[in-house]
Amino acid sequence: MDRPALRYAVNGEVRLAYEIEGDGPPLLLVHGLAYCRLGWGPAASLLAERFRVVRFDNRGVGDSDAPRGPYSVGVLAADALAVLDAAGVERASVVGVSLGGLVAQQLAASQPERVDRLVLVGSTPGGLGSHGPPHASLLLLTQAPALQHDELLRRLVTNALSSRTLAERPELVEEILAYRRLRGPRLGAWLSQAAAGAWFGIVGRAGSISAPTLVLHGGADSVMDPHNGELLARGIPDAELVVFEDAGHLLFWEEPERFAAAVGEFCGPAAVLPGAATGES
Repeated sequence: MDRPALRYAVNGEVRLAYEIEGDGPPLLLVHGLAYCRLGWGPAASLLAERFRVVRFDNRGVGDSDAPRGPYSVGVLAADALAVLDAAGVERASVVGVSLGGLVAQQLAASQPERVDRLVLVGSTPGGLGSHGPPHASLLLLTQAPALQHDELLRRLVTNALSSRTLAERPELVEEILAYRRLRGPRLGAWLSQAAAGAWFGIVGRAGSISAPTLVLHGGADSVMDPHNGELLARGIPDAELVVFEDAGHLLFWEEPERFAAAVGEFCGPAAVLPGAATGES
């Protein structure tokens, strides 16, 4: 199947690559650290069966520009807004994973009129009281300087998957690795993205969120402590928490059908009651 046409939005002097797939209510996908718009596995195309999916490359990755840092979550949220503007979307549901979840929170807090529904995947509220990376990720960070590039990539991928997935679907590691090798970020931009997430982790988001919110988290997430999902659900009014018990940080790769179904049920158009279209009682 041919890829959708590559398009560009502009925020200041920075070009941001994006594409649109499918028809239906608009759905903006915001990815995490070092992943570009192609890093959703099968989930994006499954969502495009129900939605007009807009996915883009954050600054620093993929086909977007990689200006020198520092970056901030506010700047990344402004990039996401520029993509919505370029795509002609006034209001969309927004799905953000990990760092993208921080960006989605900032967008929903600062531009509530542009966000219909919010889905936060493997993310954190940041600020005091949030939980830092689990031990496995901290250990990997200390070992990273001594690892060859390809071994580091492999360790990053395996750390982001659950033990069940590694045992039952070892081929998924190779699939994600092939993507990561082909679409690796520039080191400077990676560091700038990481710094944006780290600063958000200290201060948290600016403002409250009024959009209906679904929080998805892998119960076996070794990158973002699952307790952060609980904090998000408690901190956002009426937010709903769904835990994928046997999934890791990349739950949308591990269980794409379940992920797409959860997002589709939450963000899809409400069922039309009999007579609603005609005004009959």
